[in-house]
Amino acid sequence: MAKGYRVLENVALADTAFEAWGDSPSQLFEATSQAVIETMVTPSTVGTSWRKDITLQDTELHELLFEWLSQIVFLKDAEAVLFHHVECQVWKNQRESMWLAQGVLTGDPINHAIQELHTDVKAITKHLYEVRQDGERWCATIVLDV
Repeated sequence: MAKGYRVLENVALADTAFEAWGDSPSQLFEATSQAVIETMVTPSTVGTSWRKDITLQDTELHELLFEWLSQIVFLKDAEAVLFHHVECQVWKNQRESMWLAQGVLTGDPINHAIQELHTDVKAITKHLYEVRQDGERWCATIVLDV
């Protein structure tokens, strides 16, 4: 399995949690993004008229992922949009010792009439937050404030 995620039950009562994985940092970012998106809405019910390019950098991969996912929640609130799809490329610039994430979010303005809405994610939390590499696989544990 190249990338994916699973919901973690009984981690927190007022929150939702998941583990995500991928064969590369890029796949990990896409899998965690997909989990956040699917917590909020069924992506197939969201159109693709809205697009946002995102570029972020940090010295630590775990901080970069936290900021990346926080941007998804911020854009949902600030732009009143939900997301259909995310693409992300993540790499380390060895010369500058910086991790970089560059990607695109596509979606549509929130529309209760046609979108299958789920839970409103308020924030990504640091509770139980972890990003790790297990052999060739990259993994993360994320708790969402809902």
